[in-house]
Formats: sequence, structure tokens, C-alpha cells
Amino acid sequence: MTTANTAPLTSKALLDEIITSLEDDKAEDIVKIDLHGKSEMADYMVVASGRSSRQVSAIANHLVDSLKQNHGRLSKIEGKETGDWVLVDVGDVIVHVFRPEVREFYQLEKMWLTPGGPGSMPA
Repeated sequence: MTTANTAPLTSKALLDEIITSLEDDKAEDIVKIDLHGKSEMADYMVVASGRSSRQVSAIANHLVDSLKQNHGRLSKIEGKETGDWVLVDVGDVIVHVFRPEVREFYQLEKMWLTPGGPGSMPA
């Protein structure tokens, strides 16, 4: 049985935990967006894709469960019933997991990234 690490995570450490979880669950096209100076809603945004509605929901559920069990972090989750676009609000980091067609339609990261701009971070 793992015990929750109750030490507060910095937003960067939280981002790293989220990226690790997404990679472990085979999320695709993971994009990290630095929101410092762009928005007060969070420090980072992550956009990723799953291959199917089932995988999108599973990625989001696993992320929420992992953060709760390992770090005592509670997250708000929306959209997991349909699995087209799931939003996970972890406080300092907002995570969007899409089916590829839905992600292409909304092009969310294009609203926050400019080519080579300050929000762009290598994965």
C-alpha cells in the first residue's frame, strides 16, 4: 500500500507528475503550455490526446486517482462520461485530454501558443 506524500508540490513538480502519468498511459501529442503572465487561472496547461473515448476517460481517471493517492491532491474532472474532451482541473495545472478529431476541431492550444512564443515548452 502506498501512502500519500502530503508535502505540497510546486506547480512545476505537479506538472512533471502529470506528464509522467500521461506518458505512462500512452497519451499522444502531449503539449505543455506555460501560463505564467498569460492567465491567473493556472500556472500551466497540458493538452494531450487519447486514441478513443475509452482511452481518453481512462487517462483522465488514472491521473485523478494517482494524484489523490500519491499526493493527496483533489481534482475536478468534467466530460469523462462522453470521453471526447475531458478537463481535469488540478489547481495549478489544467489538463485537457481529447480524442484526436475533437482536439483538431477546437485547436485549444493554438489559442494559448504562438509559434516560438513564451508559452511554448518542449515536452
